Amino acid sequence: MKDKSRMIAELKTIIKPYVQDQEAFGNLDEDTDFINDLKVNSANLVDIILDIEDKYDIEIDNESMEKMLTVRAALEVVNKKLGHSYDSPQE
Repeated sequence: MKDKSRMIAELKTIIKPYVQDQEAFGNLDEDTDFINDLKVNSANLVDIILDIEDKYDIEIDNESMEKMLTVRAALEVVNKKLGHSYDSPQE
């Protein structure tokens, strides 16, 4: 698996232009919800997913896209597509 903190930092770079709530963005962690916490609208969420696809050279199917509502879910999907496991704290 790629280093989790590095992946979160990469994700923050991708997300930043679309975030409406900068205070929540400053407190971003794995439990951050893109829509409820960061106030990213659904159209911009699609843009974020497209940017993630470009960044990691992966293709994210619609079923996976629908799950990518939190930072943790996005990291899980990216790692799965890259063939890595994601060591979530719950495991």
